[in-house]
Amino acid sequence: MIIGVVSIVILAAITLGLSRLKPAAPTVEKATVWVDTVKRGLMLRQVRGTGTLVPELIQWIPAASEGRVERILVLPGSRVQADTVLLELSNPELELQARDAELLLKAAEAEYENIRAGLESKKMDQQTDAARVKSDYLEAKLRAEADESLAKDGLVPEITLKISKAKAEELAVRYEIEKKRLLVNEDAMKAQLNVQQTRVDQSGALYRLRRDQLNGLRVTPGIEGVLQQLPVQVGQRVTPGATLAKVAQPEKLKAELKIAETQAKDILIGQTAMIDTRNGEIPGHVIRIDPAVQNGTVMVDVALDGPLPKGARPDLTIDGTIELERLNQVLYVGRPASGQEDSTVTLFRIAPDGVNAHRVKVKLGRSSVNSIEILDGLSEKEKVILSDMSQWDTFDHIRLN
Repeated sequence: MIIGVVSIVILAAITLGLSRLKPAAPTVEKATVWVDTVKRGLMLRQVRGTGTLVPELIQWIPAASEGRVERILVLPGSRVQADTVLLELSNPELELQARDAELLLKAAEAEYENIRAGLESKKMDQQTDAARVKSDYLEAKLRAEADESLAKDGLVPEITLKISKAKAEELAVRYEIEKKRLLVNEDAMKAQLNVQQTRVDQSGALYRLRRDQLNGLRVTPGIEGVLQQLPVQVGQRVTPGATLAKVAQPEKLKAELKIAETQAKDILIGQTAMIDTRNGEIPGHVIRIDPAVQNGTVMVDVALDGPLPKGARPDLTIDGTIELERLNQVLYVGRPASGQEDSTVTLFRIAPDGVNAHRVKVKLGRSSVNSIEILDGLSEKEKVILSDMSQWDTFDHIRLN
C-alpha cells in the first residue's frame, strides 16, 4: 500500500511538471530562411518599377481629307525624311473643288483690277476738272488784280472791277469744293477696293485650303525618323482625321515607368534614376509624374542622360530605380517579407550561438526597394530572419538546423 501511494504521488508530480513545460522549439532548416545582419550607415531610399522605352517625339499623321489609298510607297521600319512620300490618296471631288477655287480666285482678282482701273479713270477725270477750275480761278484772280490796278488810274469802270472780283471769289469757292470732292472720292475708291480685296482674300484662302488638301493626298511625315505604323491598305477609304501613319525618332527615347501608388508619394521632379535595359544601364532623371492613378500605379517619365546601349529601341521592356533620398547614419536591415514602412512587426532574432532564434517586436521606419529603417527593437550587427515565418506564429522560439 505504501509503495502504491508513493507511486501515485510520483506520477501526479510528473504529470503536473510536464503540464507546465512549454512546447519544444520547432527545428527549421537554416538554408531555407533568409537571414540578414542589421547595419548602420548610409541607406539609399529607392523605388522600383517596370515600364518601356518610348520616343520623346512621336508624329501621328492624320488624313487631312477624305480619300482612297492608291499607293503605299514606304513600309514600317523604314527610315524616312520630313518630305518622304509615304502613301498617295485620290479624291476626284477634291481635285474639282481645287480647280473651282482657283477659277474663283482668278475671277475675283480680275474684278479687282477692273474696279481699280475704273476708279483710277474716274479719279483722273476729277483731277482734270479740279485742274481746270484751278486754272480758271488763277486767271480770274489775275484779271481782278489787273482791273483793280487799272481802276486806280480810272482806266476801268468800277462795275468791271466788281465783276472781276466776284468771278475770282466764285472760282475760289469752286476750287475748294473740287479739292474736297477729290479727297472724298479717294476715300470712296479705297473703300470700294477694300471690299473687292476682301473678296479676293476670301477666294485666295479657299483656294489655298483646297490646294493644301490636294497636296495632302501625298502623305509626308513632316519629321525625320522611322516609320513605325502604317495601319491602312491599298484601296481602303479613309475619312478626315483617320490615322494614316506613325513616325518616331528612335534616337531620342525616354522611359515610362509604372510605380505602385503607395511608393510614388515621395517621387519628385529632378530625382535621379537608373534604367536597366537588360543589356546595359542608363542614368536619367524624373521629368514628369502623371497626376492620375491607373490600376494601382502611377506613370513616371524619366529622361535618359546617357547613351543608349545596343538593342535599345521603342517599346523595349525595362526596369527602373528612382533614388528618393540618402539617409546618413541610420540603422537598417533588408526588407522583411511582411514588413511595411512605419509599422511594427515581429521578427525572429538569432542568438549569438547561431542556433536559437527568439521572436522580438521591431518598429520599422522609412523603406526602400531592398532595405528598411529600424527605429526600435534591434541593434547593430544583430542577425534576424526576414523570410515569411507565418507558419511559426504560435512559437516564440525556434531552432535553426
